[in-house]
Amino acid sequence: MNNCEGENMFNTIKENVSAEIVEKKSKFIANLFYVETIEDVENRLKEIRKKYYDAKHNCFAFRLDNEKMARFSDDGEPSGTAGAPMLNILEGRNLSNVLVIVTRYFGGILLGTGGLVRAYSEATLKAIENSEIVEKVYGNVLNIEIEYKDLDNIKYYLKNENINIENINYGEKILLKIELTDEELEKIKRMVDDRKLNINKIELISKEYILK
Repeated sequence: MNNCEGENMFNTIKENVSAEIVEKKSKFIANLFYVETIEDVENRLKEIRKKYYDAKHNCFAFRLDNEKMARFSDDGEPSGTAGAPMLNILEGRNLSNVLVIVTRYFGGILLGTGGLVRAYSEATLKAIENSEIVEKVYGNVLNIEIEYKDLDNIKYYLKNENINIENINYGEKILLKIELTDEELEKIKRMVDDRKLNINKIELISKEYILK
C-alpha cells in the first residue's frame, strides 16, 4: 500500500459483497469491492463488464484514500442519475478504498431521473448493508524475534493490546510478524526497555495501512 498524507485512518469494507434489487422490471446488481489503486479499479471494471457483457449499463463510483482520488461514471444513464448518487453514499458513509459497480438490466419500463437515482442508491446501500465495515489506520508491520520460553507471554500481551499477529515462524528462534500503530510500537519498546517484555530484536518491514 502507498503512504498517505493527511488523515491516518479510514473506514472500508472487510470483503467484497454484492446485492440485487428489482425496480419496475429493471434489475440492478451492485458489486462492492475493496481496492487500493486505480489499477485495482480498472481490473474490477473489466471483470464486471465481462461477467455482465449483455447488460446495458455498468455504472460505478470509487474513493481511494491512499491516492486521494474519487471518480464516478453514469455509463450511458442520464447525467447525475447513477454514479454521482453512488459516490455521495460512499462519501456520506466515510468509506474509502471502495469501488461500487451497479449493473442494470433494462426491464422495458422507463424509471425517470428520480427513479434511477433511487434505484442506483438503493442497490448501493443494500450492498453496503451486506458488508462488514472495518477501520484501517496507518501503522507498522514488524518482525519481532523472541525465545521459545517467551512465546506465551508475548502472545498474551499482543492479544490484550489488540495487536494482530500475521504470521509465526518457528526456527532456531521464533519470529512473529505483527501489525501495530506508532503508539503501540512505542509502548512495546518501553516495555522492552523496562524488561517487562523479552524481545530479542524488532525489525520494521514496512509502514502501511493496517486493520484495527
